[in-house]
Amino acid sequence: MPRFSMPAAALLLTALTTSLPLAAQTAAPLHIDAPYVRLAPPQAQATGAFMQIRNTSDAERKLVKAESPVAKTVELHNHVNENGVMKMRPVTHIVVPAHGKAELKPGSYHVMLIDLKAPLKEGEAVPLTLSFDDGSTQRVDAPVRKPHDGAPTGHGHGKSH
Repeated sequence: MPRFSMPAAALLLTALTTSLPLAAQTAAPLHIDAPYVRLAPPQAQATGAFMQIRNTSDAERKLVKAESPVAKTVELHNHVNENGVMKMRPVTHIVVPAHGKAELKPGSYHVMLIDLKAPLKEGEAVPLTLSFDDGSTQRVDAPVRKPHDGAPTGHGHGKSH
């Protein structure tokens, strides 16, 4: 059985008990839930990534950038109604309210993966790095899955919107 001197044991006990509250205080206030990337048709050059971002902090946060090695270009997008026609447009940020959430979903805000470097396969994990206005980043692996029946297919995603 190892023997510790009294000062060494006291130092170890102090380090263990003071590091636990510090770890609890530095827990990430942003949580990424249910991320996924929509499976695109074989010849498609773009697709969308969707998720829910929860903010447990007292301060509003903004998603300001997304990156992924699977696409040449990654943009934040939203669908907007222009004179009765739904169009997709890039946005500079997506707000995640304090003690609230942002829903990135088809027909709304989403991460656009443009000029895919290779076709994505169902079940493949797509790495995404999300950057926020406070300088924090989060990396998430979003599985590729087929669109649900009745959901928009993502056709028309391209550079001309």
